[in-house]
Amino acid sequence: MRFYLISSTTLLLTKGSSKGSKSFSKVYRPLSPSKLTKMPLPFAHSLIPPRCFYHQGSLFSPDIQLTQLVIKCWETAMEGGYPDTRWEGYVDWRNRPALRGKHGGMLAASFALVAEVLENLAYLANASNLVLYLSKYMDFSPSKAANNVTNFMGTAFLLALLGGFLSDVFFTTYHIYLVSALIQFLGLIILTIQARTPSLKPPQCNSSIPCEEVDGGKAAMLFIGLYLVALGVGGIKGSLPTHGAEQFDENTPRGRKQRSTFFNYFVFCLSCGALIAVTFVVWVEDNEGWEWGFAISTIAILLSVPIFLFGSTFYRNKIPSGSPLTTICKVLIAAMLNSCMSRNPSNAIANLSASPCYQTETSNEVGGNAEQSKEAEQNRQFLNRAVSNSNKPAHPALECSVTQVEQVKIVLKILPIFACTIVLNCCLAQLSTFSVEQAATMDTKLGSMKIPPASLPVFPVVFIMILAPVYDHLIIPFARRVTKTEMGINHLQRIGIGLFLSIISMAVAALVEIKRKKVATDSGLLDSTAPLPITFFWIALQYLFLGSADLFTLAGLLEFFFTEAPSSMRSLATSLSWASLAMGYYLSSVIVSIVNNVTDNSGNSPWLSGHTINRYHLDRFYWLMCALSALNFLHYLFWAMRYKYRSAGASK
Repeated sequence: MRFYLISSTTLLLTKGSSKGSKSFSKVYRPLSPSKLTKMPLPFAHSLIPPRCFYHQGSLFSPDIQLTQLVIKCWETAMEGGYPDTRWEGYVDWRNRPALRGKHGGMLAASFALVAEVLENLAYLANASNLVLYLSKYMDFSPSKAANNVTNFMGTAFLLALLGGFLSDVFFTTYHIYLVSALIQFLGLIILTIQARTPSLKPPQCNSSIPCEEVDGGKAAMLFIGLYLVALGVGGIKGSLPTHGAEQFDENTPRGRKQRSTFFNYFVFCLSCGALIAVTFVVWVEDNEGWEWGFAISTIAILLSVPIFLFGSTFYRNKIPSGSPLTTICKVLIAAMLNSCMSRNPSNAIANLSASPCYQTETSNEVGGNAEQSKEAEQNRQFLNRAVSNSNKPAHPALECSVTQVEQVKIVLKILPIFACTIVLNCCLAQLSTFSVEQAATMDTKLGSMKIPPASLPVFPVVFIMILAPVYDHLIIPFARRVTKTEMGINHLQRIGIGLFLSIISMAVAALVEIKRKKVATDSGLLDSTAPLPITFFWIALQYLFLGSADLFTLAGLLEFFFTEAPSSMRSLATSLSWASLAMGYYLSSVIVSIVNNVTDNSGNSPWLSGHTINRYHLDRFYWLMCALSALNFLHYLFWAMRYKYRSAGASK
């Protein structure tokens, strides 16, 4: 009996003594029966049913048994039946087992990166200039327009938690992205129609016709469109980073390095979309009309869908595994009830952790050595009570496994890291508002071209686009050689660098504001609307440090939450990065109000109030934010130095 592999889907079986087998051996590679029975067949990656040809008539015993075995193994492999050819816990877009070598990898993740460029273009093209649209065309007052923009952006990022939750519980990240993109597309269609139709906007006002703020059905149409966009953005932010990161094998050093590269380039792609948004699209909105700006955003998000779908045959999609919030609530309630019933901490975890069943159940979820586990148990004895010593919990619905308790411990461990990044995002919100107003008072000419203040974020965007490849291809390899570790710079070190750079960015912002006000005072232009004789490139200095801080922190946070969270909570945990950004926006409004109230009571004018920004005490406010950032950095060091990694390779 001779076997010849003709193609990935065709196997030729011949009798070894036949004349035909000799001719075939000149063209096709003969395979010995021993090789066929030992190997997980490489052609198992094909989804086309195999064709088996029987050459030289019927087969005779004992060859018939081996032939049946080969055919059975082949068919089993073609159905994804070999464990070592499948990605455990993953399916393809048709809900079939995902196969190694066919699904996942950098090629699959690259489709998510391109889709993110278009999605962020569609979002930031309007968000960066939305305050002008609301005040100029919808006749909102400047304060109301600013509040509406802050609420819109904050809501969009907070809704990322919803997108992450749905990805973990009910749907895959693949489906959540597609649904969210269509929702965002619908919202942009509504905004485009309203911007295009004069009857759907307030009447134009002038010196003789007072301005009337949009209301009634027109206001309803505006906010329905805006918050449909926010819902779509939230769903995409909550699913797309996780979808891309899930394409890599975290059990191999190569897979972990590729995943780290993916997060670097995810931030790079965010910047690519932002660059087009704050330059080309902002110019179109200012010169051709807002209906064209909304139309470009609509086309961008529409194009992202087929590009994302092109990668469908390459994706491996994580199978949803239940509600993480239900697990967290159940463990906390069970721990409280069991604490009331008995004051002695449960020893169930200590007893079960030594058993083979426990080690098998949690080996893929809870990493680390015995000392780390012991320390975690000592610090979280309260949660250990969720596992009752008796076989009967307080209520059948509150029965908790050891794995569930450990998962909740992991979530509680990462929350302090999340909280420490909110102040940095608060600084980002301050610079994205006040810095634009500062630039509007300065000389914004670049040669013969005048740069609109709304395009000022181009500086951090371009710097991130330059720094991201440099970081991935130069800084990280150098750090790996120096530290002799797999990561070079681990997640928490990366986040810490970003937080430290935020301190520098606020200090630079304060110094630049001192210089700007000095120029205004020396020129006698404190109360004038004329441009100051100082170039707006001075503002770029603080943006350079802020862009660096954003790159280090956002990419570090995304990867940290993805790698450290239990696999059943990864989408939700990754969404915390965007929730931190949302809370930073909300916190910025609170800090501004508090500062104005406190400084107004001192008998002087509020720091952030006046008929012109030249009368603001913005330099003092920036020094305050610098001090808060420094305190926040110390707070971060307290938690980061005590953190014990659970994921493989994260601390190597």
